[in-house]
Amino acid sequence: MHRVCVIGLGYVGLPTASLLANKGFKVHGVDANPKVVETIARGDIHIYEPDLDVLVKSAINSGNLTISGELVQADIFILAVPTPLKAKQVPDISYIEAGTRAIAPYLVPGNLVILESTSPVGTTEKIRRWVQELRPDLTAENSIYIAYCPERVLPGQILKELVSNPRIVGGIDPASTETAAAFYKEFVSGEIFRTDARTAELAKLAENAFRDVNIAFANELSLICDRLHIDVWELIELANHHPRVNILEPGAGVGGHCVAVDPWFIVDAAPVEAKLIRTAREVNDSKPDYVVGKVKERAAKFKKPVIACLGLAFKANVDDLRQSPAVEIVRQLTIEQVGDILVVEPHITTLPATLTTLNNIQLTNLSTALEQADIVVLLVAHQAFLDVERSRLQDKIIIDTRGVWR
Repeated sequence: MHRVCVIGLGYVGLPTASLLANKGFKVHGVDANPKVVETIARGDIHIYEPDLDVLVKSAINSGNLTISGELVQADIFILAVPTPLKAKQVPDISYIEAGTRAIAPYLVPGNLVILESTSPVGTTEKIRRWVQELRPDLTAENSIYIAYCPERVLPGQILKELVSNPRIVGGIDPASTETAAAFYKEFVSGEIFRTDARTAELAKLAENAFRDVNIAFANELSLICDRLHIDVWELIELANHHPRVNILEPGAGVGGHCVAVDPWFIVDAAPVEAKLIRTAREVNDSKPDYVVGKVKERAAKFKKPVIACLGLAFKANVDDLRQSPAVEIVRQLTIEQVGDILVVEPHITTLPATLTTLNNIQLTNLSTALEQADIVVLLVAHQAFLDVERSRLQDKIIIDTRGVWR
């Protein structure tokens, strides 16, 4: 059975490591954050994902999963590190480079290096160049295999989708593609699609850009409907009765570690050609400002309103706040001192660092927020908010960005 070393124990790395360990692989997980290492090593988790705590504890107790801040020798190295954006929406692959440089001394001929992080086109080829620079002894005849296999999972269903979803495997050469495909076949029930690394990289970016463009269409429709005094939710419902139309739902913007970020990787690589993708990003990125403007417009009727903001996560029923438009909306309302801000997010216990330093903001429960608020802003369609009795919303100004209280 292969020995696997997973570098990066976040929303993809930790589920992957624990899944492999429970499948019988000998897995070593590595993370640069000592608190993350300490938490996982004792069988606990630092992120929320249904059933992940049980899987991690089982993997640790079995002895198949070990955790530390140091690398070990392995047959397969999986890079699952962040790929954020730098200033001016430029992709940051420094974590991938650091991970590659860290594993380089441990590589031996026949090893397989897999990049799972969402990456700009050409990143896997850069890994090969970095390895060649650091390890010139790994020649073409005595070399390693390098491939890109993007994660395609949905928060809240990661453990299921790691196994059941189809996987795209793209190597830097045919041998790398086949070696990586053989590895995924050992634990993935979904179909394995083989291609080259560059195509695999762009395929992942295209998947999320497609979703972003479609969400932007819905968000733009919501702006148009607002100007024309039309209920956008009714409009979309009626339009979707057409057998070949499926308009998505508008919201407060687009968040998460993929859809809100990945399209910029395409724009950065082909700025002249990616006109539609850029415009969709701009539409979705501007929606939080629009929501803030609507709240300020309503708040002007009060001397100092109490504003309840319901939801901080980037999507419903998760605790993931990455790139969340709701967080940005709350931050702007607080900074601009629109009123006293009450935040309700049932999936967290403390406010994120971007909000904790601000005044006139408090994390509270739903009952208190609804009782005290003059203005209620629904930002995320958590189940807890969908079940609110309508009588509790009487005499409140309601701004519903998700259309659940129509």
